[in-house]
Amino acid sequence: MAASAIDLNLEYLPDLPRKKDYGIGCIGSGFIMRDCHLVAYNNAGFNPVAIASRTRANAEETAKLRNTKKVYDSYQELLKDPEVEVVDIAVPPNYQLEVVQEVVKHNDHVKALLAQKPNGSNLNEAKEIVRLCEEAGIKIAVNQNMRYDQSIRALKWILDKGYLGEPVLATIDMRAIPHWMPWQAEQGWCTCRIMSIHHLDCFRFLFGDPERVFASFRPDPRTKAKFSHEDGICLYILEYANDFRASSWDDVWAGPAREGAEKDLGIRWRVEGTEGLARGTIGWPDYPSGSPSTLDFTTIKQPGYWFQPRWPQMWFPDAFAGTMAQLLRAVEEGTEPEISGRDNLKTMALVDAAYLSAKEHRAVALSEMLV
Repeated sequence: MAASAIDLNLEYLPDLPRKKDYGIGCIGSGFIMRDCHLVAYNNAGFNPVAIASRTRANAEETAKLRNTKKVYDSYQELLKDPEVEVVDIAVPPNYQLEVVQEVVKHNDHVKALLAQKPNGSNLNEAKEIVRLCEEAGIKIAVNQNMRYDQSIRALKWILDKGYLGEPVLATIDMRAIPHWMPWQAEQGWCTCRIMSIHHLDCFRFLFGDPERVFASFRPDPRTKAKFSHEDGICLYILEYANDFRASSWDDVWAGPAREGAEKDLGIRWRVEGTEGLARGTIGWPDYPSGSPSTLDFTTIKQPGYWFQPRWPQMWFPDAFAGTMAQLLRAVEEGTEPEISGRDNLKTMALVDAAYLSAKEHRAVALSEMLV
């Protein structure tokens, strides 16, 4: 078989809506909104019309930087604006339910909602958020933006093409030192609900729902000095009914790189199948300078080659165009969002199952959490 028989026109970019001028109202003006959402929206030609934050000065600064025309003193005032058709929430998870309770009062003009992940502080809050939106007729999507990382999209494409055959084993090895936000100290949790949730959700996106998870956590020594938590370093194994296994080592200690030793940071993933092997990296750990994520794959359908497609886009901020695009398309087409709040309940359940597993030192079935 010639090398050209392998299709490298990977569908790694999201499908954009035909109508891009839905008015987006932004709630929150921190890093994720200022430097990810709004940058991606402007690049994609979307229409952020208004912003509100905890302090007006921060909202004004972000609005000026990202060319958002209207600033409101509060999100309650923003939600009254009839130009706001889609609400984008980027607030700490313990405030998310409170904000959604206000959003649903404005379903005369608000058509859709993009909720930051995690969607609330736990599965029960997520269920209530989804219920409120569904009863109000507002489409809800959850900003699981790693699904729109370019290497993850490309991996999904080659899996669907059958280049790897039947998946056997998938792993993620994360060695990174995140910048934890002050609000996390209030939560009493750290890595699993903020970082591991990306990996758990991507495993679901790529391979479907596992039957159970076995997790083991320990505190991160560096973060423990700042606030109490259980889930600093998170190790977990997902078991699937068809014998497929997935595992991730989510290590936010990553050695004493901040204390004077040399650093060895990165996120590397690998998928082994019966007919091929794929490996890649996630470009996030070197933000803000940034680098694109990568994908290499080899397959028995074309022996002797490592295919190495590359692209200029990066997870941060470019993937955030995808999370909003799929929601705008759902509004436009009258369909469910790709990352709907209803589907995301299974990701939230998997996260809660990992916490229970680590606490009780046992495997926890996903079905146990969804009763």
